[in-house]
Amino acid sequence: MHLSIVIPAFNEAKLLPSTLAAIHQARGALKVATWSSEIIVCDNNSTDNTRAIALDHGADRVVFEPINQISRARNTGALAAAGRWILFIDADSQPSHQLFEAMLKAIQSGRFIAGGSTVTLDSAERRAQIGGLIWNTISRLGRLMAGSFIFIEAAAFREIGGFSERFFAAEELDLTHRLRPLARQQQRQIVILTSAPLLTSARKLHLYTPSEIWRLILHSVFRSKTTLTSKEACHLWYDGRR
Repeated sequence: MHLSIVIPAFNEAKLLPSTLAAIHQARGALKVATWSSEIIVCDNNSTDNTRAIALDHGADRVVFEPINQISRARNTGALAAAGRWILFIDADSQPSHQLFEAMLKAIQSGRFIAGGSTVTLDSAERRAQIGGLIWNTISRLGRLMAGSFIFIEAAAFREIGGFSERFFAAEELDLTHRLRPLARQQQRQIVILTSAPLLTSARKLHLYTPSEIWRLILHSVFRSKTTLTSKEACHLWYDGRR
């Protein structure tokens, strides 16, 4: 079995080294299971040295996506993927060996077409802990995959057309919804792993004011179509603050 690990990266020179180090360590679980793997970083038109850092820290390939959009970066990375399964990991997240083990167990069971993980934010601040708890509850109950960690059978990913490039945020929720009919057809499920939560960055809580964050959340809830399909409205992902 071959797994392709795809990392979308826009100006991620600061955090990419620790992400790649964590992935290299977690890949030990793949070796035990005699799986092969590759790491593909998609440089999403970065203006820093993301590409060089990716290669210096063990990425097998770096591909380039000139249009700055997370869904496009993930799709471009997936186009280069040779694996039967694709794992999407954000450049500010650090998976553990135990999380990879849980992922492998889920895949090998044959019951699941895709899956995600609960998350732990790398901040002791109360708002980070509350935010993580809220998202993890929603994720588990709704079987909604967080974009920071999504594993999916490559054939299924391609059959539904990958990530929708209409969206500049929440494209992983759209992917989840579009994947469900295929999962039912194949009598499989989407799973949210809980035993070893993904460690991911809480940097947006420090880079943006509470009013900026809440404004985006409220607009996403009450004006989702116009908000999530607008790069300007989703500026928390695209204005380059790092």
